[in-house]
Amino acid sequence: MMIRPAAFDYNSQTAASNRLQVTGAPPADAGSQAIREFDAAVAALRGAGVRVCVVADEPLPPKPDAVFPNNWVSWHEDGTVVLYPMEAPNRRLERRRGMLEEVAAQCRYRIRRVLDLSPFENQGRYLEGTGSLVLDHGARRAFACRSSRTDESLVRHWAAQLGYEPVVFDAVDAAGVPFYHTNVMLSIGYRVAVVAAEAIVPADRERVLAALTSGAKDVIEIDQVGVAGFAGNMLELIGAEGQAVYALSARAERILPAHVWDRLAAGTDHLLPISIPTIERLGGGSVRCMLAEVFSPA
Repeated sequence: MMIRPAAFDYNSQTAASNRLQVTGAPPADAGSQAIREFDAAVAALRGAGVRVCVVADEPLPPKPDAVFPNNWVSWHEDGTVVLYPMEAPNRRLERRRGMLEEVAAQCRYRIRRVLDLSPFENQGRYLEGTGSLVLDHGARRAFACRSSRTDESLVRHWAAQLGYEPVVFDAVDAAGVPFYHTNVMLSIGYRVAVVAAEAIVPADRERVLAALTSGAKDVIEIDQVGVAGFAGNMLELIGAEGQAVYALSARAERILPAHVWDRLAAGTDHLLPISIPTIERLGGGSVRCMLAEVFSPA
């Protein structure tokens, strides 16, 4: 599931907690640039054999971050759809129940249950989808680093509802500030996991790495420079022929050392770098944030 933006822009309501957003006056044509980048990303994914369900955003009310749907919705194999509580008021506008049926029809998904966590916003408690949660579906573990957007009690509530083991920890950027979302410093595929291990606080690091390696994965470590270049913000998808396609930022391809890139390539079937510089610069999120994966219900 991908949302074609209608009013993409720099979001001042999210900037306080998202240090990957670049401050300053956005270019006058930022919206049209974002649309071009979005359309190219869809074409690249479809060219790699990934089925993409595209839904168009509505221009009013303006939703500058609508291109990042994975923060407000997730789709699961048992037919559960989860709606999430969002920290920024203007991001709550992105949640549209009517969109669920449209996506379900496009993706041939049968909705059996809607778990709506959005009322927790009234308590000042947030959990921003698969931005806050990085899921190891095989091992049934949900990894989450604490932040203003990721409430530990909601992580545990979500895990109990979906049947996952929660792995909650603290992780900070080079300036010692908590990462706003877990998925900027951790990605979990079927055969590999990419993690900014040095960013995890020492008290939690061994426990988190042990949970990752117990899933028989090759754990690839990146540094803070890699995180800043969106090298942790990746998502592995399944193509039409069953091949694993790891979608990631073109910046990550440029910034990762050759030996790290080679290990990542060895752990999947196809690496798919996608260039979205405007979306990354103003939105503070990359390719993974644009994708709300839809699983075929069992």
